[in-house]
Amino acid sequence: MAYRSSGSGYADVASHFRQLISDGELKPGDGLPSVDDIRQQFDVSAKTVSRALKVLKDEGLAASRGGLGTVVTERPRVAPASGAARVDRVRRGGPNYAPGETSTGHTAMLRSCADPVIARRLDVEPHDEIVIRRRVFRQDGVAKVIGIEFIHPRVLAVVSDLLKQGPRGPVHWHAEYEQATGKKIHGSPELRAARHATRGELGLLEIELPDADVAVPVLVTHVVYHDEDGPVEVMEDVCMPGLWHEASA
Repeated sequence: MAYRSSGSGYADVASHFRQLISDGELKPGDGLPSVDDIRQQFDVSAKTVSRALKVLKDEGLAASRGGLGTVVTERPRVAPASGAARVDRVRRGGPNYAPGETSTGHTAMLRSCADPVIARRLDVEPHDEIVIRRRVFRQDGVAKVIGIEFIHPRVLAVVSDLLKQGPRGPVHWHAEYEQATGKKIHGSPELRAARHATRGELGLLEIELPDADVAVPVLVTHVVYHDEDGPVEVMEDVCMPGLWHEASA
């Protein structure tokens, strides 16, 4: 059955292939389907397909290669995935990591929630114990994002290995929780804010400064996940300075 896109048409076609490239299902050097194949798949005109391919080329994600048609560029400019985007990618059955992405420094702990903002978003009292999971995402070996999960302690009764050190495996704990409880987890819109990095964050991002008093701005994103009983997690990403500007350059 053909995929019938809605709205502007070409934007939906471009979004489909942009997602495949971001998820790593289409890798550098891979060819995109022919114009006729895309036209039939999406039930759109050849003009619509041409406009979609132009968008991908303008974004640096694809390029024309003569007889090979349109292929994914060797180093596509894909914005780093936020925590919410990574969760969504795994939920769709995609890979844990984007092309060239790895993670290190996997740490899990049960700690007092000293941050009043996190406590409020998790609906716990300040200094209540919560689960904290942290890792550093790297692109081609370079530290780019600190990913932190602040998890409500009631989740431990369902997903008992949240305090396991190291990677947990290919399935995100949201799926295990939903299967065990029958309660669907929903994410809030992503919130973004800028602030100065802490010394610990600078160390994790491997940023060395000649002057200890220099303030380094970072972009911080938050997504709050809820089930029917209330919040279960606050997911935070602390991004390397300039990272989002680099991705859109």
